[in-house]
Amino acid sequence: MLDMGDRKKALLALTLLVPAASIGIIAGLYIAPESWGQTLSVLCQVWLLIFPIAWSVFVDRKKLSLSLPKCQELLAGSIWGIFMFAVIVGIYSVFGQQWIDPVVAKEKSYQLGITSRNIYLIVEAYFVLVNSLIEEFTWRWFVCKKCQILIPGTKAIFLSSLFFTIHHIFVIAAYSDWEAVLLGSLAVFTAAIIWSQSYLTYRSLWPSYLSHAIADFALASIGWKILFN
Repeated sequence: MLDMGDRKKALLALTLLVPAASIGIIAGLYIAPESWGQTLSVLCQVWLLIFPIAWSVFVDRKKLSLSLPKCQELLAGSIWGIFMFAVIVGIYSVFGQQWIDPVVAKEKSYQLGITSRNIYLIVEAYFVLVNSLIEEFTWRWFVCKKCQILIPGTKAIFLSSLFFTIHHIFVIAAYSDWEAVLLGSLAVFTAAIIWSQSYLTYRSLWPSYLSHAIADFALASIGWKILFN
């Protein structure tokens, strides 16, 4: 049985971690995208990775380990990833050109330093291969488990998915209008539920990481079309 001390520690961990994602996005995209905002955004990204590791080692006293993926995990991740890829591309094909202003998207990208195709490829390679893994580690492996301590059961999945969705709302709003924000937020929330359930089912990050990477590749492809086509 979990005591009140465990719940207090879980709440403290979430309080110290979850807001950092939104703070970094707001600073980097809205407040000072061409100066200190980018620095703060990077520091927040580092915090999202370092904090769960430090907390697990020094507070929870747990050893970190990485297991090789199993065929079943790769199959599940591939199926969900292909499904998400198709949904993302389909939504953009129907609504994207109406909701996303290429001029605004290009201006934001230039402010972030994405001034050429090569830079874009490097940035998106990081987001597809590395950032998706960091997000799964942070939001599924750490945040979802802490939410289970606060509210055991399926409600923890919805709470962790809500936390994951909040900072994405600010990202979507920076590049599109309110219709895209609503639909995009719903899509992110749904994807987070799927990834959380995958993690809890397999007790492995490989299925959620693989499908997350495929979904991010779909977004990167759409971004390429908007910026350079």
